[in-house]
Amino acid sequence: MEGKQQQHQPPAGPAVMGAASDERRSEDGKDGAGCETLGRPLGPTPSQSRFQVDLVAEGAGRPAEELRKTSGEGGAAGKGSEEAKGRFRVNFVDPSAGDESPGEPAGGSAEGGNVSFQNGGDTVMSEGSLHSGGHHHYYYDTHTNTYYLRTFGHNTMDAVPRIDYYRHTAADLGEKLIRPSLAELHDELDKEPFEDGYANGDEGTPAGEATASYTPDSKGVVKFGWIKGVLVRCMLNIWGVMLFIRLSWIVGQAGIGLSVVVIGMATVVTTITGLSTSAIATNGFVRGGGAYYLISRSLGPEFGGAIGLIFAFANAVAVAMYVVGFAETVVELLKENGALMIDEMNDIRIIGAITVVILLGISVAGMEWESKAQIVLLVILILAIGDFVIGTFIPLDSKKPKGFFGYKAEIFMENFGPDFRHEETFFSVFAIFFPAATGILAGANISGDLADPQSAIPKGTLLAILITTLVYVGIAVSVGSCVVRDATGNVNDTIVTELTNCTAAACKLNYDFSSCQPGCQYGLMNNFQVMSMVSGFAPLISAGIFSATLSSALASLVSAPKIFQALCKDNIYPGFQMFAKGYGKNNEPLRGYLLTFLIALGFILIAELNVIAPIISNFFLASYALINFSVFHASLAKSPGWRPAFKYYNMWISLLGAILCCIVMFVINWWAALLTYVIVLGLYIYVTYKKPDVNWGSSTQALTYLNALQHSIRLSGVEDHVKNFRPQCLIMTGAPSARPALLHLVHAFTKNVGLMICGHVHMGPRRQAVKELSTDLAKYQRWLIKNKMKAFYAPVHAEDLRDGGQYLMQAAGLGRMRPNTLVVGFKKNWRQSDMRDVETYINLFHDAFDIQYGVVVIRLKEGLDISHLQGQEELLSSQEKSPCTKDVIVKVDYSKKAETDTSVAFAPSYSERTTTSRKEEDEDGKTPTQPLLKKDSKSQPSPLNLADQRLLDASTQFQKKQGKSNIDVWWLFDDGGLTLLIPYLLTTKKKWKDCRIRVFIGGKINRIDHDRRAMATLLSKFRIDFSDIMVLGDINTKPKKENIAAFEEMIEPFRLHEDDKEQEVADKMKEDEPWRITDNELELYKTKTYRQIRLNELLQEHSSTANIIVMSLPVARKGAVSSALYMAWLEALSKDLPPILLVRGNHQSVLTFYS
Repeated sequence: MEGKQQQHQPPAGPAVMGAASDERRSEDGKDGAGCETLGRPLGPTPSQSRFQVDLVAEGAGRPAEELRKTSGEGGAAGKGSEEAKGRFRVNFVDPSAGDESPGEPAGGSAEGGNVSFQNGGDTVMSEGSLHSGGHHHYYYDTHTNTYYLRTFGHNTMDAVPRIDYYRHTAADLGEKLIRPSLAELHDELDKEPFEDGYANGDEGTPAGEATASYTPDSKGVVKFGWIKGVLVRCMLNIWGVMLFIRLSWIVGQAGIGLSVVVIGMATVVTTITGLSTSAIATNGFVRGGGAYYLISRSLGPEFGGAIGLIFAFANAVAVAMYVVGFAETVVELLKENGALMIDEMNDIRIIGAITVVILLGISVAGMEWESKAQIVLLVILILAIGDFVIGTFIPLDSKKPKGFFGYKAEIFMENFGPDFRHEETFFSVFAIFFPAATGILAGANISGDLADPQSAIPKGTLLAILITTLVYVGIAVSVGSCVVRDATGNVNDTIVTELTNCTAAACKLNYDFSSCQPGCQYGLMNNFQVMSMVSGFAPLISAGIFSATLSSALASLVSAPKIFQALCKDNIYPGFQMFAKGYGKNNEPLRGYLLTFLIALGFILIAELNVIAPIISNFFLASYALINFSVFHASLAKSPGWRPAFKYYNMWISLLGAILCCIVMFVINWWAALLTYVIVLGLYIYVTYKKPDVNWGSSTQALTYLNALQHSIRLSGVEDHVKNFRPQCLIMTGAPSARPALLHLVHAFTKNVGLMICGHVHMGPRRQAVKELSTDLAKYQRWLIKNKMKAFYAPVHAEDLRDGGQYLMQAAGLGRMRPNTLVVGFKKNWRQSDMRDVETYINLFHDAFDIQYGVVVIRLKEGLDISHLQGQEELLSSQEKSPCTKDVIVKVDYSKKAETDTSVAFAPSYSERTTTSRKEEDEDGKTPTQPLLKKDSKSQPSPLNLADQRLLDASTQFQKKQGKSNIDVWWLFDDGGLTLLIPYLLTTKKKWKDCRIRVFIGGKINRIDHDRRAMATLLSKFRIDFSDIMVLGDINTKPKKENIAAFEEMIEPFRLHEDDKEQEVADKMKEDEPWRITDNELELYKTKTYRQIRLNELLQEHSSTANIIVMSLPVARKGAVSSALYMAWLEALSKDLPPILLVRGNHQSVLTFYS
């Protein structure tokens, strides 16, 4: 590389070049990237700053002076930014550079890590200018430097890797750019490349235009670092009133040893949850919404929606809980000083209401004010803790009667073991302490207001857990070492004479408190104000209590609306949409604040928090459990997208954390736990039922895929067995919405039984059809799901229907889940169609039999195809959800082949079609490839004629309950049992369960009873219920003359009449039109022809009232029977009848009577 660069240098260059190059490579290991410009640079230097990858990584650490040098000797880059019209400017900000605005231009004004540079720089600076030694700088012009033209990729449409291509939406660090699509790089060019003069195509792309004008406006947006945003918040939330009021009582009940165990157990749960939170938070960009965002993006909207709602509610009620705790402390002080306003309960309500209004004011003033308030409260809290610690070292004689003696080994030994009283147990004490350990999500809950949530959440949360745990343990041990469990508070209880029966620690310290036991007023067990008593300056402890309660209340008051806003933005509960709106630079959820305020105020006025408290704890625990489960689930799903930057997590430990959370829920309060489960389950079911239209790539999707993949592979290793045979149908539907009757009938016997694939053959210009494949795939799969069809949609592009059918039959499916039965609609308009289309249609059957498929032909006398009747509204609504463009598609004709679009059978030829428009498009007519909509903006849909109305009614007949009627099975030829299996499967479905199966078989007149008994025996061995068996002895009777005449009239246009023509002319005609019926063929298959006509007469006689007829499909020998004759047989056999299925299995058994 260096050698080639040196060729363009003056003699002094190589030394400078080599040094600079080595220096750069050792710094970042990457080549820079450069881009050709269109004009000479302005200014004195003939060269501009070059795009450098290492500025981001190393910028924060370097002095500004060095950055200036790197940025192009005295601000050349600044001028470059004026020049780069139509180019993109990207601002990369190093997180450690503080809260500076990322919108600064580079060059001379580079401060800290805020370095901004142009994509690909306009001209490339010589390597020598990067070397800041005392050498002379030699420049060269890169317009003549072929090395750069060849290497960097900026002179091509291909884009080099870049962060902006991977963004979701506009973010502070830059705008999402659209990389060139594969089509742009790969498709044939319609115009000369680079004719607009832009080698990179920047100017031409709309994305380029939008991005060029985009500059992030960061003024006024407050973003917090990890200390202010996470650590401070979590510490304040975890240190609650519990620290000052209840911790001493817990030590009294459980003893020092078990108190440390209680704190340790709570810490284990919170630490595992903290690790899980860190893993999820570092697995991609985290937006606002805290716990809700983490869970919903991991486990999907069902769990996320359930937890989001109860977590936001829990935070709102927690505000009330903390405020009432504050109000109670104030009322205690008022009572001591005899200054009550009304009575205790009402004073709590008044003070609580005033407090919550003030807190609301601080919150609404903005996150910056709220953050400053939190810092003040933290300082007070730390002073209060310090005050207590200092107090433990200053034992005063005045405090000894109240049980405080300073650090004494005797007291430590006595208080080390438990002494549970008043029916308390280890678990009840744990339940009282555990809420003090919650609050670890306070930082994560404002994830949207953090400068770098990925780094801040793990650091802040885990450090907060560590610090708060150490403080809890330290205070528990120190209070247990200083204060006895019971004390009278009476100065006269000192021991004058030695007592023989007193073994308590107080006795050894010359105090006898046995007089008041067990009803003493002071000591760990009896006095909640032990910490005030021990402390050096008691009012500071009261200030600490105020600080702990107000900070927790403030954190919850901010968390609840943020979570609720994120939930509403996702529109999981449409009724709450109004709360999604944000105001101001920080997108503050003012409506959410108001709602939270009202909920909190309501619970403050109730003032019965003993009932609410355990439910709140359980709500928090439910969200912790799901965060842990999310990590386990994501790891289990092995999704390639699950790669957290935080590595210190383990899927099994996360699962243990989830289980522990569920156990702790029951330990705290069993009925509250059950209530929480019921609420979560109810919301989960509601969201699942509503099916919100979101796709977040959740681990639930990943695990579904993994399970499907593993089961498919396992299934592939299992040999097929006749007992497990399932009809797996490939239906040639075309657009699934065009033939609903075909779809619903097949779905009736495949639903929850076998595979159903809707095949759609796109024909016409390849370029157009290939574009449609992907848009149709999303659109029609969505249509199938919306219509509750358990089916897959499989589009292919092919030259004609036969090729498309072959592709589908050979390639559709996966492993053992492959189709084994081809289902097609009957080609009703075959006599008007181009006979080459009929030839293709019949060849589909031959191809299916060749590859051992069964074949089912379905005929409704009204027809199947309703695509020409579907209203614009219905189709538009089905399109709106699809990810493709929402523009209305106007009907276009491409060519003759585009005509014969997509499905089972064909439309008239191109010339006919343009004259007859869509009039003749019946059930087998093709719709043109893309245009599903034929939109006429002015005309209203005209009233349907009678035939169309009947067609529309017939298309929905299989969606209704079928009532008590017959399914007639004409099992004339044994095809392995498919003809019998399909009607049996129909009767197992709810809509068909009242139908009775009647079986018709052929037989001899003199053996009718024998044949009936034989069939009855066979059916009973197959365990298939039937209502009647009819043996037809007169199948081979000659049909009526008028029916034979009608048949001959029908086939007349398709006959060759070779006897009336010369041999050569006849041969030539047969070669050109192989579908024609020869006289020889007609004579040869006369019996078979008569049989089809006769069977139709019998069908009219016996089955004209049946709901559906299932009949053996006649088979035509390939190469011997012409397409026209075969179509004529099918026409003669199935005309003027109820819905009929002509079925032919692949002659392998699908039924067995062996177990």
